[in-house]
Amino acid sequence: MTQNNFAESMLKGRMAETLFEEMMKASGNIVYRFGYEAIVQNLAQLEEKFDRYNEVGEKIRSIPDFIVLDKKGEPLLVEVKFRARPNDPLHVETIQILQRLDKFWGAMLVVVNCWEQPYFRVAMPPYINKEKKVELLPLTAVKRWTIDKNVYDQYEALVHKYLTPTLVPHKK
Repeated sequence: MTQNNFAESMLKGRMAETLFEEMMKASGNIVYRFGYEAIVQNLAQLEEKFDRYNEVGEKIRSIPDFIVLDKKGEPLLVEVKFRARPNDPLHVETIQILQRLDKFWGAMLVVVNCWEQPYFRVAMPPYINKEKKVELLPLTAVKRWTIDKNVYDQYEALVHKYLTPTLVPHKK
C-alpha cells in the first residue's frame, strides 16, 4: 500500500468513526472515545518497554474505539471500521484484527460502507462465519441503543455525500 493510499484509508476510517460517534450522540446516547489512538500518547512514555507484538501489546493495539452506554446505562464496547463495500472479501490482516478484537474484547463491530444502504451495519462476535465473511445487520437493529430515525437518515446522507464519491476513479 502506498503512503497516499494509507493516508486515504486512515482518513476514511476516522471519518467513519466520527460519523458513528456524532450520530449516536445526536440520538441521545452517551459515547466515550476509547481505542488505541486515544491512549497512544500515554504509551509513548513506555516506548522502549512496550512490545506491540506480545500478548499485552496485541491487547492494547486492539482496544475498541468507543464505549457506548445503552438505554439502561450499560456500557457496550464498539469498534468502527470503514469498508467501501460491505461484502468484499476480508484481507488476512482484517481477519487477524477481528480475531484479536473478539479474543480480547468481544466488542460490537460497526461497519460503515459507502456502496449500499444501509451504510451503517453491525456484527457481533465472533464476526466471521465459515465462509470467511462478516454477517452484518443494519445498525438500526440494535435495540439497546436509541437511534433517532431522522438523525440516522441525516448521517446516511453524510456518508453518501462525503464517502461515496471516493469510489469514483480519479481523472488523470
